[in-house]
Amino acid sequence: MKSALHIDSNHEVLAQGLSQLGYAHTFDYSSSAEEILQGWKGYTGLVVRSRFSINADFIDRAHGLKWIGRVGAGLENIDVAYAQSKGIAVIAAPEGNRTAVGEHALGMLLAMTNKLCDADRSVRQGIWDREGHRGFEIAGKTIGIVGYGVMGHAFAQVLRGFDCQVICTDIKPGLTDAWAEQLPLAEFLSRVDVLSLHLPQAQDTDHWLHAERIDQIAKPFWLINTGRGKTVDTQAVLDALDQGKILGAGLDVLEFEPSSFEGLFPGKSSHPTLARLVKHPKVLLSPHVGGWSAESHVKLAQTIVDKVAHWEKLQG
Repeated sequence: MKSALHIDSNHEVLAQGLSQLGYAHTFDYSSSAEEILQGWKGYTGLVVRSRFSINADFIDRAHGLKWIGRVGAGLENIDVAYAQSKGIAVIAAPEGNRTAVGEHALGMLLAMTNKLCDADRSVRQGIWDREGHRGFEIAGKTIGIVGYGVMGHAFAQVLRGFDCQVICTDIKPGLTDAWAEQLPLAEFLSRVDVLSLHLPQAQDTDHWLHAERIDQIAKPFWLINTGRGKTVDTQAVLDALDQGKILGAGLDVLEFEPSSFEGLFPGKSSHPTLARLVKHPKVLLSPHVGGWSAESHVKLAQTIVDKVAHWEKLQG
């Protein structure tokens, strides 16, 4: 009989859908990778989010495994190439939370340009400072998207109707479409008013936004990061905020997150850069919830079910 091991909790739609495909289930949300492998029972599928890495050693010892379902978009916690070399399908679900990420990025942008968080705090303190909270319209601005994959494309789509120009840059060519014009990096950096990062975590994206690149951006700009925290050099961003080169930073992901995305630098909340970040008046923070809407909770689960069903059809 087909069976699936769930090592992270997800919406019940996922287990229900897999049951309809004939899967039995085991749920283990607390055991370590080693403990799970020691009790491995020839599971057909493995359902994960990001609790621990699925590396080559894990894959070699997971006898009978046919597919890995990552309930989310990022695959940095899975050795995808090695799994595929062993004939194991790796199934991700970026379609499930793309809308949530696009809307979250837009929300951060509007909150920063309209100074909403600072205005809210001021009024609550009895301060009625209208001129001090005069904001900026995004109409007429150039919104630059770095990484024009599923999430970058989703952000471009929600910008429709704002009368702004949307441009993108990506290592893949030929991505210009109805929502964004793809430009070479140098031209892209010369034009942006808003820089929105939608990059995966990888060796070539580590600290993609660093001090030298910030200096290459022609105009003062707003920064949004709903991709991965380690794509940004936080120290460089803080320095640029102090210098006025960055007008505001909306960060849903932080360089200080562990690989599980649960918590901040466990036991190291006094890290000086993190302490400086959370106190900075031009920084808007959220706890990696860009793709964490009530609707995406269901859609992520259903996407995995649909893709497993499709994979099974391909197997004949």
